[in-house]
Amino acid sequence: MMKKITVISLVSVSLVSVSLMLALLYARVGQAATRIGPKVRFAPLHIYLDSGNQPLAAYQFELKAAAGKPAPAKAGVKIVGVEGGQHKAFKEAPYYDPAALANDRIIIAAFNTGSELPKGRTRIATIHLQIIGDAEPDYELKLVVAADADAKEIPAKITFEKGE
Repeated sequence: MMKKITVISLVSVSLVSVSLMLALLYARVGQAATRIGPKVRFAPLHIYLDSGNQPLAAYQFELKAAAGKPAPAKAGVKIVGVEGGQHKAFKEAPYYDPAALANDRIIIAAFNTGSELPKGRTRIATIHLQIIGDAEPDYELKLVVAADADAKEIPAKITFEKGE
């Protein structure tokens, strides 16, 4: 009888100990989940330039990216990569100013002295973004210059499309 009581007591103490340990573990996992932070996702932004019927040999543009309004705390947009365009004249990654990245903007330029140049609407670059938070970013895209093979400025329109 004494052995039975001792065994029952030990089993009861063990079950209480395991229950306490599981409760503490659950509480810590819950705390860790709340400390992980805001949602983070990555998305490409495709940049297009339309030179009409003029051959495009050079361009420069500036992109500013910021968290949407109202911007929650810890929200933001970081530029994490730059990729070249679709036409072989601009296939290589374009030049950009790394110092500008610290200010949530990027200045990008490229040129090609070849004879096979794109005309019309063409994707000139893809910018890869890290988006922190749920807000949809605001983008400000400004064409500085577009030029033909004779270094003459040509009228052009710059646009972007959000990728997945």
